Amino acid sequence: MQAGDIRNGNTFEFEGNVFQVVEFQHVKPGKGAAFVRTQLKNVITGGVVEKTFRPTEKLEDAFVERKDMVYSYQDGDLYYFMDSETYEQVPIGKDIVGDSLKFVKENETCKVCSYKGSVFSVEPPLFVELEITDTEPGFKGDTATGAVKPATVETGAKIMVPLFIEIGEKVKIDTRSEEYLSRVK
Repeated sequence: MQAGDIRNGNTFEFEGNVFQVVEFQHVKPGKGAAFVRTQLKNVITGGVVEKTFRPTEKLEDAFVERKDMVYSYQDGDLYYFMDSETYEQVPIGKDIVGDSLKFVKENETCKVCSYKGSVFSVEPPLFVELEITDTEPGFKGDTATGAVKPATVETGAKIMVPLFIEIGEKVKIDTRSEEYLSRVK
């Protein structure tokens, strides 16, 4: 792939690392040659860097595999995922999983990301529905301000919810922003 063909989401190898394009901009200054300004995320470490390329520069494509796997259970510092096709159990260490499973219950499908057979991250579903297990009682009439209160969901994670949400209610949560979206009927 040439740098002039870069698009958001592309993954490639550069300087011994694997990067994903977060943002790109083709720049044609009044004087001098055109160039491509990019913001790149290192898919292994998660770090973001800015790089500039000449449009004719060659970049090596990198295939990052994102496979749907079912989160089975946790045993110590290992999280076990089951391949839906082969039913094989794959253990993944806590250092790789990090906080990505704080809104995920057992038997939910996640995306396990790997490069050349080496797992580097786990992506939770974008939206989850969880039950509120602990929160303070709300006060009637205090809804005009859009006030929120802390609440704990069934996985143990804490989020902010509107005052009218009570213990036992199911809520929809965006796992990327960790925000309450709506009640679930």
